[in-house]
Amino acid sequence: MQRFRRIHTELPGLTVVERMQFGDERGFFSRFFCQEELFGFGSTGAIAQINHTMTRTKGAVRGLHFQRSPHEEAKFVSCLAGAIFDVAVDMRPDSPTYLRWHGEVLSAENARSMMIPGGFAHGFQTLTENCELIYLHDKPFAPEAEGGLNVLDPRVNIAWPVEITQMSERDRSFAFI
Repeated sequence: MQRFRRIHTELPGLTVVERMQFGDERGFFSRFFCQEELFGFGSTGAIAQINHTMTRTKGAVRGLHFQRSPHEEAKFVSCLAGAIFDVAVDMRPDSPTYLRWHGEVLSAENARSMMIPGGFAHGFQTLTENCELIYLHDKPFAPEAEGGLNVLDPRVNIAWPVEITQMSERDRSFAFI
């Protein structure tokens, strides 16, 4: 039985994963993660860290964050409540899609996740109030390798779907490329 559907993006290595939901009058069952099944979708299978966020305000932006070499981390990002516009930017200098981005609506209703490989910056914008996300990382956080890309960088030119209403001072201070 197929529990995940892979949706390819135009950025090599970046995959959208649709989790199949099986339901009845009580609700639904959905496999959230399976090392064996997701290995072919770009997952290393390792989970070194799990993070959970909640953002209260619609239009808020978090990101764009990444880890520099040799600490690049893959992330499996899912929205558990609300809806977000999830964005990954290719930061691999030798990639033919360097600085190109892909955005995807992730929500509790559509049961989609993004499998983001190492070498990508990641961020999101909330499309509703009270959005909760869970991130599965294949490597632990390395503060000395932390980097960021300004979400308003005109060279990247992300088309945020709603007006940006909130952003941390740290994210706002990231330099343009």
